[in-house]
Amino acid sequence: MANPPSRKVLGRINLYYWKHENLGRGLVTGFGIFLAGLTLLMAGFLAVKGLSTFLVDHVSPLEFLFSTKWSPDADVPAFGALIFIVGSILISTLALLISTPFSISTAMFVAEISPNLGRKVLQPAIEIFVGIPSVVYGWIGLSVLVPFIRRSFGGLGFSLLAGSLVLALMIFPTITSLAADAFRALPTDFREASYALGATRWQTVRKVLLPAAMPGILTGVVLGLARAFGEALAVQMVIGNMIRIPGKLTDATVNLTSIITMDMGNTATGTPWNDVLWSMALLLLMISFLFILLARTTGQKRRSLK
Repeated sequence: MANPPSRKVLGRINLYYWKHENLGRGLVTGFGIFLAGLTLLMAGFLAVKGLSTFLVDHVSPLEFLFSTKWSPDADVPAFGALIFIVGSILISTLALLISTPFSISTAMFVAEISPNLGRKVLQPAIEIFVGIPSVVYGWIGLSVLVPFIRRSFGGLGFSLLAGSLVLALMIFPTITSLAADAFRALPTDFREASYALGATRWQTVRKVLLPAAMPGILTGVVLGLARAFGEALAVQMVIGNMIRIPGKLTDATVNLTSIITMDMGNTATGTPWNDVLWSMALLLLMISFLFILLARTTGQKRRSLK
Protein backbone atom coordinates (compact mmCIF):
# COMPACT_ATOMS: atom_id res chain seq x y z
CA MET A 1 0.00 0.00 0.00
CA ALA A 2 1.32 3.43 -0.98
CA ASN A 3 2.18 5.85 1.75
CA PRO A 4 -0.34 8.68 2.21
CA PRO A 5 0.89 12.14 1.14
CA SER A 6 2.58 14.17 3.83
CA ARG A 7 1.08 17.24 5.39
CA LYS A 8 3.49 19.38 3.41
CA VAL A 9 2.33 17.91 0.12
CA LEU A 10 -1.32 18.24 1.13
CA GLY A 11 -0.72 21.85 2.09
CA ARG A 12 0.80 22.60 -1.31
CA ILE A 13 -2.14 20.93 -3.08
CA ASN A 14 -4.66 22.88 -1.02
CA LEU A 15 -2.76 26.11 -1.62
CA TYR A 16 -2.70 25.43 -5.38
CA TYR A 17 -6.44 24.84 -5.58
CA TRP A 18 -7.16 27.77 -3.25
CA LYS A 19 -5.18 30.15 -5.44
CA HIS A 20 -6.89 29.00 -8.67
CA GLU A 21 -10.33 28.96 -7.07
CA ASN A 22 -9.96 32.50 -5.78
CA LEU A 23 -8.38 33.66 -9.04
CA GLY A 24 -11.35 32.42 -11.05
CA ARG A 25 -13.83 33.79 -8.56
CA GLY A 26 -12.07 37.15 -8.52
CA LEU A 27 -12.02 37.40 -12.33
CA VAL A 28 -15.71 36.56 -12.65
CA THR A 29 -16.63 38.96 -9.86
CA GLY A 30 -14.49 41.71 -11.36
CA PHE A 31 -16.06 41.35 -14.80
CA GLY A 32 -19.52 41.37 -13.24
CA ILE A 33 -18.79 44.52 -11.25
CA PHE A 34 -17.29 46.17 -14.34
CA LEU A 35 -20.36 45.46 -16.47
CA ALA A 36 -22.72 46.59 -13.73
CA GLY A 37 -20.71 49.77 -13.24
CA LEU A 38 -20.59 50.41 -16.98
CA THR A 39 -24.37 50.04 -17.18
CA LEU A 40 -24.85 52.47 -14.29
CA LEU A 41 -22.45 54.96 -15.88
CA MET A 42 -24.29 54.81 -19.19
CA ALA A 43 -27.64 55.25 -17.45
CA GLY A 44 -26.28 58.15 -15.42
CA PHE A 45 -24.79 59.82 -18.49
CA LEU A 46 -28.08 59.51 -20.38
CA ALA A 47 -29.99 60.80 -17.37
CA VAL A 48 -27.77 63.90 -17.09
CA LYS A 49 -27.96 64.63 -20.82
CA GLY A 50 -31.63 63.77 -21.17
CA LEU A 51 -32.87 65.73 -18.16
CA SER A 52 -31.13 68.87 -19.44
CA THR A 53 -34.15 69.41 -21.68
CA PHE A 54 -36.34 69.95 -18.63
CA LEU A 55 -33.87 71.33 -16.07
CA VAL A 56 -31.73 73.60 -18.27
CA ASP A 57 -33.84 74.38 -21.35
CA HIS A 58 -37.06 74.46 -19.31
CA VAL A 59 -39.11 72.40 -21.78
CA SER A 60 -42.27 71.09 -20.18
CA PRO A 61 -42.36 67.29 -19.78
CA LEU A 62 -46.01 67.41 -20.81
CA GLU A 63 -45.08 69.20 -24.04
CA PHE A 64 -42.33 66.69 -24.71
CA LEU A 65 -44.55 63.64 -24.17
CA PHE A 66 -47.94 64.81 -25.45
CA SER A 67 -47.37 67.51 -28.07
CA THR A 68 -47.21 66.82 -31.81
CA LYS A 69 -45.49 70.13 -32.60
CA TRP A 70 -41.90 69.51 -33.70
CA SER A 71 -40.04 72.58 -34.98
CA PRO A 72 -36.67 72.65 -33.20
CA ASP A 73 -35.10 75.17 -35.61
CA ALA A 74 -37.91 77.75 -35.50
CA ASP A 75 -37.65 81.16 -33.88
CA VAL A 76 -39.94 79.83 -31.17
CA PRO A 77 -38.92 76.16 -31.09
CA ALA A 78 -41.31 73.34 -30.22
CA PHE A 79 -40.11 69.96 -28.97
CA GLY A 80 -43.13 67.67 -28.95
CA ALA A 81 -42.10 64.03 -29.32
CA LEU A 82 -45.56 62.46 -29.43
CA ILE A 83 -45.33 61.72 -33.18
CA PHE A 84 -42.13 59.76 -32.69
CA ILE A 85 -43.48 57.90 -29.64
CA VAL A 86 -46.65 56.94 -31.49
CA GLY A 87 -44.59 55.86 -34.51
CA SER A 88 -42.44 53.57 -32.37
CA ILE A 89 -45.49 52.08 -30.65
CA LEU A 90 -47.37 51.48 -33.90
CA ILE A 91 -44.43 49.93 -35.74
CA SER A 92 -43.39 47.68 -32.87
CA THR A 93 -46.94 46.57 -32.02
CA LEU A 94 -47.82 45.76 -35.61
CA ALA A 95 -44.53 43.87 -36.06
CA LEU A 96 -45.28 41.88 -32.92
CA LEU A 97 -48.81 41.04 -34.10
CA ILE A 98 -47.44 39.82 -37.42
CA SER A 99 -44.47 37.87 -36.09
CA THR A 100 -45.83 36.24 -32.91
CA PRO A 101 -48.27 33.73 -34.51
CA PHE A 102 -45.63 32.56 -37.00
CA SER A 103 -42.99 32.36 -34.27
CA ILE A 104 -45.11 30.30 -31.87
CA SER A 105 -46.26 27.98 -34.67
CA THR A 106 -42.68 27.43 -35.78
CA ALA A 107 -41.61 26.77 -32.18
CA MET A 108 -44.37 24.18 -31.82
CA PHE A 109 -43.23 22.44 -34.98
CA VAL A 110 -39.55 22.53 -34.04
CA ALA A 111 -40.01 21.36 -30.44
CA GLU A 112 -43.07 19.08 -30.56
CA ILE A 113 -44.29 18.14 -34.04
CA SER A 114 -41.04 17.28 -35.82
CA PRO A 115 -38.05 17.64 -33.48
CA ASN A 116 -35.62 15.89 -35.83
CA LEU A 117 -36.43 18.08 -38.82
CA GLY A 118 -36.47 21.13 -36.58
CA ARG A 119 -33.07 20.36 -35.08
CA LYS A 120 -31.41 19.54 -38.42
CA VAL A 121 -33.02 22.08 -40.76
CA LEU A 122 -35.17 24.77 -39.12
CA GLN A 123 -32.99 25.53 -36.10
CA PRO A 124 -29.86 26.26 -38.21
CA ALA A 125 -31.97 28.40 -40.55
CA ILE A 126 -33.33 30.40 -37.61
CA GLU A 127 -29.81 30.91 -36.27
CA ILE A 128 -28.77 32.27 -39.67
CA PHE A 129 -31.57 34.84 -39.43
CA VAL A 130 -30.20 35.97 -36.06
CA GLY A 131 -26.77 36.67 -37.54
CA ILE A 132 -27.94 38.79 -40.49
CA PRO A 133 -27.01 42.49 -39.94
CA SER A 134 -29.91 44.91 -39.68
CA VAL A 135 -28.68 46.91 -42.68
CA VAL A 136 -29.22 43.82 -44.83
CA TYR A 137 -32.82 43.58 -43.68
CA GLY A 138 -33.26 47.25 -44.47
CA TRP A 139 -31.66 46.92 -47.90
CA ILE A 140 -33.87 43.97 -48.82
CA GLY A 141 -36.91 45.88 -47.59
CA LEU A 142 -35.88 48.93 -49.61
CA SER A 143 -35.23 46.91 -52.78
CA VAL A 144 -38.09 44.40 -52.63
CA LEU A 145 -40.73 45.31 -50.06
CA VAL A 146 -41.09 49.04 -50.73
CA PRO A 147 -41.67 48.63 -54.52
CA PHE A 148 -44.10 45.76 -53.85
CA ILE A 149 -46.18 47.88 -51.45
CA ARG A 150 -46.11 50.79 -53.92
CA ARG A 151 -47.43 48.62 -56.76
CA SER A 152 -49.93 46.63 -54.69
CA PHE A 153 -51.35 49.15 -52.21
CA GLY A 154 -50.44 52.56 -53.59
CA GLY A 155 -48.56 55.37 -51.96
CA LEU A 156 -44.82 55.78 -51.93
CA GLY A 157 -44.10 52.31 -50.58
CA PHE A 158 -42.15 53.83 -47.68
CA SER A 159 -44.66 53.26 -44.95
CA LEU A 160 -45.68 52.00 -41.56
CA LEU A 161 -46.47 48.65 -43.17
CA ALA A 162 -42.99 48.32 -44.68
CA GLY A 163 -41.28 49.10 -41.39
CA SER A 164 -43.51 46.66 -39.49
CA LEU A 165 -42.90 43.82 -41.95
CA VAL A 166 -39.13 44.31 -41.79
CA LEU A 167 -39.24 44.39 -37.99
CA ALA A 168 -41.49 41.31 -37.90
CA LEU A 169 -38.87 39.38 -39.84
CA MET A 170 -36.10 40.63 -37.57
CA ILE A 171 -37.78 39.64 -34.29
CA PHE A 172 -39.01 36.29 -35.63
CA PRO A 173 -35.83 34.36 -34.65
CA THR A 174 -35.80 35.79 -31.10
CA ILE A 175 -39.38 34.83 -30.30
CA THR A 176 -39.10 31.45 -32.05
CA SER A 177 -35.91 30.39 -30.26
CA LEU A 178 -37.15 31.32 -26.80
CA ALA A 179 -40.58 29.78 -27.41
CA ALA A 180 -38.98 26.53 -28.59
CA ASP A 181 -36.76 26.47 -25.50
CA ALA A 182 -39.87 27.00 -23.36
CA PHE A 183 -41.53 23.93 -24.93
CA ARG A 184 -38.39 21.79 -24.55
CA ALA A 185 -38.04 22.77 -20.89
CA LEU A 186 -41.43 21.33 -19.96
CA PRO A 187 -41.36 18.05 -17.98
CA THR A 188 -42.14 14.91 -19.98
CA ASP A 189 -44.77 14.11 -17.34
CA PHE A 190 -47.05 16.69 -18.95
CA ARG A 191 -46.98 14.89 -22.28
CA GLU A 192 -47.25 11.41 -20.83
CA ALA A 193 -50.18 12.33 -18.60
CA SER A 194 -52.03 13.91 -21.50
CA TYR A 195 -51.45 10.92 -23.77
CA ALA A 196 -52.51 8.57 -20.97
CA LEU A 197 -55.86 10.37 -20.80
CA GLY A 198 -56.42 9.74 -24.50
CA ALA A 199 -55.52 13.16 -25.89
CA THR A 200 -54.07 13.45 -29.38
CA ARG A 201 -50.73 15.10 -30.02
CA TRP A 202 -52.38 18.32 -31.21
CA GLN A 203 -54.69 18.39 -28.18
CA THR A 204 -51.66 17.87 -25.94
CA VAL A 205 -49.76 20.70 -27.58
CA ARG A 206 -52.71 23.11 -27.67
CA LYS A 207 -54.36 22.45 -24.31
CA VAL A 208 -51.47 21.27 -22.11
CA LEU A 209 -48.05 22.31 -23.40
CA LEU A 210 -48.95 25.73 -24.81
CA PRO A 211 -50.49 27.05 -21.54
CA ALA A 212 -47.63 25.56 -19.52
CA ALA A 213 -45.00 27.14 -21.77
CA MET A 214 -46.76 30.51 -21.91
CA PRO A 215 -44.47 32.31 -19.37
CA GLY A 216 -41.41 31.37 -21.44
CA ILE A 217 -43.19 32.36 -24.65
CA LEU A 218 -44.13 35.72 -23.15
CA THR A 219 -40.48 36.26 -22.24
CA GLY A 220 -39.58 35.79 -25.90
CA VAL A 221 -42.37 38.12 -26.98
CA VAL A 222 -41.21 40.83 -24.57
CA LEU A 223 -37.59 40.55 -25.73
CA GLY A 224 -38.73 40.60 -29.35
CA LEU A 225 -40.72 43.75 -28.63
CA ALA A 226 -37.67 45.29 -26.96
CA ARG A 227 -35.58 44.67 -30.06
CA ALA A 228 -38.31 46.04 -32.31
CA PHE A 229 -38.61 49.20 -30.21
CA GLY A 230 -34.87 49.85 -30.28
CA GLU A 231 -34.14 49.02 -33.93
CA ALA A 232 -33.00 52.04 -35.94
CA LEU A 233 -31.26 51.46 -39.25
CA ALA A 234 -33.51 48.88 -40.92
CA VAL A 235 -36.66 50.81 -40.00
CA GLN A 236 -35.23 54.13 -41.05
CA MET A 237 -34.50 52.78 -44.53
CA VAL A 238 -38.11 51.81 -45.27
CA ILE A 239 -40.40 53.91 -43.08
CA GLY A 240 -40.29 57.15 -45.04
CA ASN A 241 -39.19 59.42 -42.16
CA MET A 242 -42.06 61.88 -42.52
CA ILE A 243 -42.94 63.70 -39.30
CA ARG A 244 -46.62 62.84 -39.02
CA ILE A 245 -48.89 60.33 -37.32
CA PRO A 246 -49.95 57.81 -39.98
CA GLY A 247 -53.61 57.57 -40.82
CA LYS A 248 -53.30 54.20 -42.56
CA LEU A 249 -50.77 51.42 -43.00
CA THR A 250 -49.40 52.79 -46.27
CA ASP A 251 -48.59 56.22 -44.81
CA ALA A 252 -44.99 57.17 -44.08
CA THR A 253 -44.06 58.08 -40.52
CA VAL A 254 -41.06 58.25 -38.20
CA ASN A 255 -40.12 56.77 -34.83
CA LEU A 256 -37.82 57.62 -31.93
CA THR A 257 -34.72 55.80 -33.15
CA SER A 258 -35.00 57.22 -36.67
CA ILE A 259 -35.28 60.84 -35.58
CA ILE A 260 -32.32 60.41 -33.23
CA THR A 261 -30.07 58.94 -35.93
CA MET A 262 -31.14 61.54 -38.50
CA ASP A 263 -30.78 64.65 -36.32
CA MET A 264 -27.98 63.84 -33.85
CA GLY A 265 -25.19 64.61 -36.31
CA ASN A 266 -26.78 67.90 -37.38
CA THR A 267 -27.10 69.52 -33.97
CA ALA A 268 -24.56 71.29 -31.77
CA THR A 269 -23.82 69.84 -28.35
CA GLY A 270 -25.56 71.72 -25.56
CA THR A 271 -28.30 73.24 -27.72
CA PRO A 272 -31.96 72.57 -26.86
CA TRP A 273 -32.36 70.58 -30.09
CA ASN A 274 -29.46 68.31 -29.13
CA ASP A 275 -30.71 67.99 -25.56
CA VAL A 276 -34.17 66.86 -26.63
CA LEU A 277 -32.62 64.10 -28.74
CA TRP A 278 -30.81 62.91 -25.62
CA SER A 279 -34.17 62.99 -23.84
CA MET A 280 -35.54 60.63 -26.49
CA ALA A 281 -32.57 58.34 -25.93
CA LEU A 282 -33.28 58.42 -22.19
CA LEU A 283 -36.91 57.55 -22.89
CA LEU A 284 -35.79 54.57 -24.98
CA LEU A 285 -33.51 53.44 -22.13
CA MET A 286 -36.39 53.63 -19.65
CA ILE A 287 -38.61 51.62 -21.99
CA SER A 288 -35.84 49.02 -22.36
CA PHE A 289 -35.58 48.73 -18.57
CA LEU A 290 -39.35 48.24 -18.45
CA PHE A 291 -39.11 45.42 -20.99
CA ILE A 292 -36.30 43.80 -19.01
CA LEU A 293 -38.41 44.00 -15.86
CA LEU A 294 -41.34 42.37 -17.69
CA ALA A 295 -39.06 39.63 -19.01
CA ARG A 296 -37.71 38.91 -15.54
CA THR A 297 -41.22 38.85 -14.09
CA THR A 298 -42.43 36.33 -16.65
CA GLY A 299 -39.24 34.30 -16.18
CA GLN A 300 -39.81 34.10 -12.42
CA LYS A 301 -43.39 33.01 -13.05
CA ARG A 302 -42.06 30.32 -15.36
CA ARG A 303 -39.68 29.02 -12.68
CA SER A 304 -42.43 29.02 -10.07
CA LEU A 305 -44.52 26.70 -12.26
CA LYS A 306 -41.80 24.04 -12.38
